Amino acid sequence: MKQKSNHIPIYSLHNFSSPERKSQQFQVEIFDAKRHFSVEYPHRHDFFEVLYLLKGSGFHVIDSNKYEIKPPCVFFMSPGQAHKIEFSSDIEGYIFIFTADFYLTNRSNQNSLIEFPFFYNLHQDNPPLQLKSKPDIQFLEQLFQRSISELDENQTNKLDTLRSLLDLILTTCTSRYKTEETLESKGKGYLLVKRFFHLVEENNHENLSLKEYANLLAVTPNHLTQTVKQFTGKTSSQIIKAKQILEIKRLLVHTNLSVFEIAQQLNFEDQSYFTKFFKREAGFSPLQYRAEVSR
Repeated sequence: MKQKSNHIPIYSLHNFSSPERKSQQFQVEIFDAKRHFSVEYPHRHDFFEVLYLLKGSGFHVIDSNKYEIKPPCVFFMSPGQAHKIEFSSDIEGYIFIFTADFYLTNRSNQNSLIEFPFFYNLHQDNPPLQLKSKPDIQFLEQLFQRSISELDENQTNKLDTLRSLLDLILTTCTSRYKTEETLESKGKGYLLVKRFFHLVEENNHENLSLKEYANLLAVTPNHLTQTVKQFTGKTSSQIIKAKQILEIKRLLVHTNLSVFEIAQQLNFEDQSYFTKFFKREAGFSPLQYRAEVSR
């Protein structure tokens, strides 16, 4: 049996780039069983990912949600999410991975990525986009193929073309991505809530208070809580706690860190409070939870 490490690995984009196409900001290529990189599962990314699968089967686990691979489908990953993927030997598709800097270069709207419903999802669920229309399936495949061929071009505006192709992939997927969130997305305060989720994802190791998050967003704690509740049905504090519990569970399941070490890593000064907090929110003590999921 493979030994657990003392952390969930975090990989940068260069870990997934072929030697002949090294890039610190993006990569687009064919995804199949031959595509192999020395990475451990589960792991996290510090970049965004769009995975378009046309053939094969298996499962993709993103945080605590397990999704069956039923091609043609598109999976989306935001920075910070923990995931592992198990797929059959006949898996076929395409993958586009990129940093926020790559996508946002030359854009006036710096919140563009937050606007997409599948990134930093308000409901903490990342279901894949299931494609049924043959024209949609072919169109997306053509966009990925064109992106790959664009890598071999020596044009001066190659990066701008690739950004445009990526934008077309994302906007096409958005128009087909039917979730509760897309119905709410035009409501006032939607982007504030998305920014809040983004900050919670980025700062969950810091154990920030509701007031500190509100200060980062330049709003009052009361306004933040009311807006978050309007869109999610939960308070800001509930969202923060749920993220903390999810992170604790990740570390209990996927690492061999002690309870004390996890408490330290997540900036809890008092281990006793940390244990009581987890038991109150999860229904188990940290060690009970680790034992339960290890059965």
